[in-house]
Amino acid sequence: MIRKSFLSLMGLLATGAAQADWALNMPRGVTELSAETYDLHMMVFWWCVAIGIVVFGVMIISLIKHRKSKGATPATFTHSMTAEIVWTAIPVVILLIMAVPAAETMVKLEDSRDPDISIVVTAYQWKWHYKYQDEDIAFYSSLARPSMDARRKQSGVDPNAVDNYLLDVDRPVVVPKGAKVRLLLTSNDVVHSWWVPDLAIKKDAVPGIVNETWFRAEETGTYRGQCAELCGKDHGYMPIVVEVVEPDAYQAWVDTRKNGDVAVANAAK
Repeated sequence: MIRKSFLSLMGLLATGAAQADWALNMPRGVTELSAETYDLHMMVFWWCVAIGIVVFGVMIISLIKHRKSKGATPATFTHSMTAEIVWTAIPVVILLIMAVPAAETMVKLEDSRDPDISIVVTAYQWKWHYKYQDEDIAFYSSLARPSMDARRKQSGVDPNAVDNYLLDVDRPVVVPKGAKVRLLLTSNDVVHSWWVPDLAIKKDAVPGIVNETWFRAEETGTYRGQCAELCGKDHGYMPIVVEVVEPDAYQAWVDTRKNGDVAVANAAK
């Protein structure tokens, strides 16, 4: 029984490794703020490691050196004012060291003024709608057809054979490298959450409320995310894809989208 359970666990681990790029740490990302967030995370992590080493080191040494078999006897003092001041002052200093840069980064994260591009993101069960305010471009973004086919029960399609299974869409968000992109997030039905790890963004989309966030990608590429708020039975099937391209490629995409919309409108007349 134990052997079967162990083999099953190993099989699950192997399958998971084949489907996703496992990582033990958060990504550094491709924006200035994502790098700052990563650095803050690592600073706090190493402070916690140092505190753990000191606290558990003192505790273990005390247990070994001051045990009864060594002839240790209980202390007779009630308290030490010096010790109390020290163990109060040191955590305060450590918290200030953490809090000051964290507060500075939080202020930057909320500063969405003077954007180059503004995109209204509306969440639906279970897809996203994007509207470029300055370009008169709007479209829905849904799970890509290959993933849609593979997710169906008894479809005959092997999910392992689908590139970016459940992480690809039919229409990605396209933005230019180096541009400040402001996102205005809301929802048409229930609470969703727009989450792209490489952009260091996880922002809730709440019905009747408009939340703001922003990013400025410094590297071209395709960055994937998902809805991070349990929103219904197809919660796992509403991925996010952001394509960061060079400014001239972005302008070409804008022109193509506009010309295509005009052609569709003329054909509908």
